[in-house]
Order: sequence, then structure tokens, then C-alpha cells
Amino acid sequence: MKIRDIIARGEPMLSFEVFPPKTEDKYDSVERAAREIAKLKPAFMSVTYGAGGGTSKYTVDIAVAVKEMGVTPLAHLTCVTSTREKVQSVIDDLKAHGIENVLALRGDIPKDGRVEKDYRHAVDLIAELKAKNPDLCIGGACYVEGHVESANKAEDIKYLKEKVDAGLDFVTTQLFFDNNAYFNFLYRIREQGITVPVLAGIMPITKAVQLDRSVSMSGSSIPARFRALVDRFGDNPAAMKQAGIAYATDQIIDLIANQVNGIHVYSMNQPDVAAKIQANLSEIIR
Repeated sequence: MKIRDIIARGEPMLSFEVFPPKTEDKYDSVERAAREIAKLKPAFMSVTYGAGGGTSKYTVDIAVAVKEMGVTPLAHLTCVTSTREKVQSVIDDLKAHGIENVLALRGDIPKDGRVEKDYRHAVDLIAELKAKNPDLCIGGACYVEGHVESANKAEDIKYLKEKVDAGLDFVTTQLFFDNNAYFNFLYRIREQGITVPVLAGIMPITKAVQLDRSVSMSGSSIPARFRALVDRFGDNPAAMKQAGIAYATDQIIDLIANQVNGIHVYSMNQPDVAAKIQANLSEIIR
């Protein structure tokens, strides 16, 4: 099923994200985690794509496993370190397995700075996918508080509109901890004529060490309420996990209460975290 059709139902929906292993010896454990999350029957599950395309085969394999469990998969596809031939090879592989949803991304620049020349930005990939594979449902990423490489929020929204105009069916936000920032972002992009659905990306911070890395990658600010939570419980792993799940649940409930139906949880291959969040919402999302 295409994710745009799932979104069009207009009902509260919960989706989860998993990431493939970096090495073959870790594959079985990751697949088991993905299958456990799939048993929760989320609206869909997204599968990330490794830097440099090194885990692209695992992305397809995990997406296929998710599909076999009866859950709609969304396969990530990054382009900055990929050639056109590589991209089309992955798309052909996905389509051969009946996978019709792709999240089109630029991807992170490798530490050594080595990139391919076929694509410079996600918009190049999106336009090509739309032209060559019009049957695909294509999603993209957006940043509630602006991409860390953008000069300002206005510039970031301009680039987002270019991606949407190139053929996106929906976008998913990077993680954020302040729902007001999300609501302000929605207002600004709607003013600029961006009307596609915007799924809210929520990451449960279950370990204090996750926070700095997550913030550096997403550009998200940390509300004082959340900082106090990490300061108070960060040295107690069990308490931090419980508090992080509670904070994420509270964000999700507030979003749904304010008519935001699409919630995407960055569950980090943790079936227990995904299950607890879903259980907390058992009467809210059915």
C-alpha cells in the first residue's frame, strides 16, 4: 500500500523506524528487532539507508522482511554518495519485491568528503525518481527548526518547497522536543504554499548519551523541561528510559489532540520502546 493512501484516511497513525546493520554478522539481530516491531502492526515502518550505500542490500532485505510481516515498508534512499546506476539498481530491487514507498534523501556527507557527482541535493533525486518511476510514493525529510547547514529558516523552507514541487507526496520531520516549534513550522510552510502532509518525527530519548548527538544532527532546541528530565534521570538508566518514553508519549498525545494524525517514531531498533509507546496510546490510536 502507498503511504499517501494511508495518510489520506485522516485517522491517527503511528509508524516506526529501524536501521539495517553495518555488518553481516549483525543482520539476524536487526531483522529480529524489525520483526518484533512489525508485530505491533504500525501504519508503516521505515528502513534507513547507510552512508555510502554500504548497507543498501540490507535496507532492501529488512524492508522485504517487514512487508512479509504484513506491514507497509518505507525504504530510505540517499543519493550524495550514489551513482545513477546504483540508485536505479536499488529502485529496481525494491519494485521487484513490490515495495512502492521511498524516502528520498541527500544523505550525510562522509567524513572524508568523498561524494559522487550525479546528485548534489535531494531535489535532484526526487525529480529523477518522479520522472522515471511515477508509480512510486515518494517521501522526503524536513527540519522543524531549520537544517543545520541552512543559513536561516526562510532559506530552508525555500529548499523544502523545491523538493515538494519536484514530486514529494509527504514529508517527515526530523526529531523535535517542543511541539510549539512544530506548530510554528506548519504555519510558516503553509504560508509558502507547501500543502503536503507533514508527519511529526518523535524520538524517545532513553539514554542521556543520545541527546547531544540527536540535537547536533537535527538542529533541535531542548526545552528546559526536557533538559531537567535528562539532568535528573540521566545517571539512572531504568529511570531515564521510563522518563524518555513518558515525554515522547506526552508529545504524541498533545500532537494528536491538536489534529496532527501522522506520528513517526524513531524507535532505534528497540521493540520494547516501540511497544511501550504504542501501549500508552492504546485508546488513542487503534
